[in-house]
Amino acid sequence: MQSGRILVTGGAGLIGSAVIWELNRQGITDIVVADLLGKDEKWKNLAPLKFADYLEGDTLPGRLDQFQDVKTIFHLGACSSTTETDAAYLIRNNFEFTKTLAHFALAGNRRFVYASSAATYGGVAESLPETTGLSSLRPLNMYGYSKHLFDCYAEHAGILNQLTGLKYFNVFGPNENHKGDMRSVVYKAFYQIQQTGSVSLFKSYKPEYLDGGQMRDFLYVKDAAAATVFLAAQTPGGGLFNIGSGEPHTWLQLVKPIFTALGREPNIKFVDMPEYMRSKYQYFTSANIAKLRAAGFTQRLTPLANAVIDYVKNYLITGLHLGD
Repeated sequence: MQSGRILVTGGAGLIGSAVIWELNRQGITDIVVADLLGKDEKWKNLAPLKFADYLEGDTLPGRLDQFQDVKTIFHLGACSSTTETDAAYLIRNNFEFTKTLAHFALAGNRRFVYASSAATYGGVAESLPETTGLSSLRPLNMYGYSKHLFDCYAEHAGILNQLTGLKYFNVFGPNENHKGDMRSVVYKAFYQIQQTGSVSLFKSYKPEYLDGGQMRDFLYVKDAAAATVFLAAQTPGGGLFNIGSGEPHTWLQLVKPIFTALGREPNIKFVDMPEYMRSKYQYFTSANIAKLRAAGFTQRLTPLANAVIDYVKNYLITGLHLGD
């Protein structure tokens, strides 16, 4: 990655800004950032970071000739809303845009690392390897399908193993302030506790899971960024990789450390889940990260409680961003 410029799309987003932060930590600053800053305060994620150039992401396809010196592309920009219903928008933004950048990368022998998603697995309640046949997967929402569609396209076109697609699981941490309803439960619970003294979690509607016992594979964004940069530097292509902790935790294990960080006793209430969510709700997700480890990523991942406490104490309470 030291041999040419680096392009990071979605560079002001949660994972994108964390990747730039990680690159900066490694002394790399010759970075071009693309994003859509809009009218929110996502720009604050960029303020502490070091990079060489910025452009609005919707102008990028028409300006690719200006970036022939780019040797590595982290394509992390997308509409990540799982409730977005405009299929045409998701196809243009998440699928067609990714195709354009992938072929630009391959034509110039560039490294191409892109964000797929664990949402491509759909409602499967088991730890699946990346070798699971793509044709067998059934995403539960249009966002997941837009990501799945590119994975399938790349496989059919015979280029998937020349690319690196990252199936991120439940990533949380600093620099997610702008994400609206897509902000993590840690973020939402922190402010709920500040305002009401308690946090609300959905009741379970399956007898095998207690209330608050539903499980997710939670991953701190600092670890997600470290894995992303590692794969870009070490692995020529490699296809799809699960990016998670490899260890599922309950919602209770996620929210209790928030109370610890705030010096409060846990006060958790269970509320009814809306009817429309019950048929699509996932009770268990877990990343099989054997392929990631086999690629040489041996870094110890931040234990969940430690990650939550770091996030709350050093970012949510202080209002700081990565790099501040």
